[in-house]
Amino acid sequence: MSEREVPVSRLVRLVRMAGVGARTGASVLLSKRSAATAERAAEVLGTLRGLPAKVGQMLSYVDGFLPESQRTAFEQAMQPLQRDAPTSSVDAVHALIEQELDAKLGDLFLEFRDEPIASASIGQVHWARLLDGREVAVKVQHARIDEAIESDLNNAGMLESVVSLLGPKAMNARAVLEVVRQRFREELDYTLEAERQRYFAEVHAGDSAIKIPRVIAERSSRRVLTTELARGASLAQAQGASVELRRQYAETLWRFVFKGYLVGGVFNADPHPGNYLFHPDGTVTFLDFGCVQPLEDTQLARARRVHHAALSGDAAGFERRIVELLELRGGKYQDVALDYTRQCFEPLFASPFHITRRYVAGLVQQIQELKQVMLARDKSFVPLPPHMVFMNRLQFGFYSVLARLDVEVDYRATELAFLGPG
Repeated sequence: MSEREVPVSRLVRLVRMAGVGARTGASVLLSKRSAATAERAAEVLGTLRGLPAKVGQMLSYVDGFLPESQRTAFEQAMQPLQRDAPTSSVDAVHALIEQELDAKLGDLFLEFRDEPIASASIGQVHWARLLDGREVAVKVQHARIDEAIESDLNNAGMLESVVSLLGPKAMNARAVLEVVRQRFREELDYTLEAERQRYFAEVHAGDSAIKIPRVIAERSSRRVLTTELARGASLAQAQGASVELRRQYAETLWRFVFKGYLVGGVFNADPHPGNYLFHPDGTVTFLDFGCVQPLEDTQLARARRVHHAALSGDAAGFERRIVELLELRGGKYQDVALDYTRQCFEPLFASPFHITRRYVAGLVQQIQELKQVMLARDKSFVPLPPHMVFMNRLQFGFYSVLARLDVEVDYRATELAFLGPG
């Protein structure tokens, strides 16, 4: 990891994004073939941090965004963004911690390691030891990252480059874009993230396979978040585990996502691989609760009805519930949207089901079919309900993680265990 200052000027950020063609999402990666181009794109996206780094992270692991012939070279170049982005200077980190927690570093921690153990789009994580001897992870925001994020959110081209990875641009109605802005601004508030981390821990309190590090409130603030230290294997390492262990991991991941969604009324909309740590006993530790989409009561009730229909194998009822959930109104767009969502729920309808990278890539391709209906200006098109925009990020990203575990799982039984029959 190298130290780089975050550029905050809207013009500078736009020019650098345009320089690698990433201003329009993955378009540059679809038109350039060399590994050197991919490496340059990864360097630029990582240095800019913020929203551009999120684009790079998604491109590095979500299946279907890149052509098969180019995927390997670009994944290798982009993969470091799953784990590490350029870091902030030691002086900047110390100053921010002392400012936020209103005390000298030596009075806050018995030990504090200046070399970060991870760095991402908004902050970096340091190992430390509390005065009582406990090991902790201290997440510290990059200096001026709030200004950089705000520049991105106020730049229509930059924002579209992110949202284009969540669905066709025609879905990006004003209300949808505002939801995206709200979610990314919330990621800058570690106080809110701490609240959400505690809430997720409450939702999953009875599940011994789901581990969520405890927040250390007295060492946390808006720009510093201290939690219990968690260690574990990466997704790449977990791929080498036995079939049975990988099946346990997949079941645990499914419970975390869909119990949070269908029981807790929230879902963590940032499923990139760096947010999971895998353990030899089949348990999984979940990290990073910055990007969370809450559901209102009506939305939650509709989502539950959709899942109950899928769990019972009621295809006709499922279609009725999807029409209700997405507020469809017939025509060609409804037909294509129903085909797409039916495929998304194949792990429940066809359970036991083996989620593969080809299956995930097929979902991404079907989104392009939705786009074609929109480009044809079909009058049956209905804008995506604003709260649903991050569901595609969850669907593509989460399914891509499950695909790398490469195992058949009875997802219906896994979900029925916490949701019950409708």
